[in-house]
Amino acid sequence: MLGAIGLDERQESAYRALVALGAAEVTDLAHRLALPEPDTERALRRLEQQGLAAQSSARTGRWVAAPPGVALGALLTQQRHELDQAELAAALLAEEYRAEAAEPAVHDLVEVVTGASAVAHRFLQLQLGATEEVCALVTGNPVVVTGTDNEAEEKAAARGVTYRVVVEREVLAMPGGITELSAALGRDEQVRVVERVPTKLVVADRTLAMVPLTGQGAEPAALVVHASGLLESLTGLFEAVWRDALPIRLGARGDICEEAAPGPDATDLEILSLLLAGMTDASAAKQLDLGLRTVQRRVKGLMELTGVTTRLQLGWHAYAKGWVARDLRG
Repeated sequence: MLGAIGLDERQESAYRALVALGAAEVTDLAHRLALPEPDTERALRRLEQQGLAAQSSARTGRWVAAPPGVALGALLTQQRHELDQAELAAALLAEEYRAEAAEPAVHDLVEVVTGASAVAHRFLQLQLGATEEVCALVTGNPVVVTGTDNEAEEKAAARGVTYRVVVEREVLAMPGGITELSAALGRDEQVRVVERVPTKLVVADRTLAMVPLTGQGAEPAALVVHASGLLESLTGLFEAVWRDALPIRLGARGDICEEAAPGPDATDLEILSLLLAGMTDASAAKQLDLGLRTVQRRVKGLMELTGVTTRLQLGWHAYAKGWVARDLRG
């Protein structure tokens, strides 16, 4: 718990024991901590440097704990000051970076990261730097980072970063796959499943994306994409896969359940059929005894559901999904 102020586990244990005892000899403290005396003395010297302990003036070799309220309070105040300074420096650097990147060169829009360690570090860094949302496509063959290794995901989610993740169905059958997905759903992440995703992908705050450059067997490498047309395309790819994926949730017994795919109801299908037959919105509304605005609202809802922007696209999508049958007569 005191690692944030620079104490390791031994030093924290030594301070806690010293606080409990009030004062102690090195030998007694070493016995209490089950540590060699040299290690105990080194821990006490470190506590002395931090102002958390002092050698007794009354007896040589005896150590006294500094009052936690005073000593820790001073260290925390110093730590807050240093964090404030670091935050200010980060803000200034970010402003300088934005100024320099106002019109970035083409070669600055992407970066190549090579090596398993470097790829894993950049992947975690991408998430730790996110402030709003992380979107990811996950395959069944992780090369560098697995779900159980990804501590950054837990930390980002704890900070309020939302996650939207699409996994291949193969992930559900992998050892530990259900456990990882259950943990993600338990953090209120949105998870969906498809038979196969086109590529591994992670997008942070729609400003940075990461995709693999190599396949199985080759040295891991990844492409990090900054704000650009390519980034917009990758974001669009994620949204397209997300739209067609089936949501999954935790069941009452903690099992993974797939929800039914969203789709049109019977009235929606009747409206689609009439419009595709050439009727206007008004004619379709009259035919189905509906209000004109009801028909228009339902058509708009179908366009949002399918992710299209024109009615022509909606018609093709309806045929592709089998919502309406193509009339092959004539």
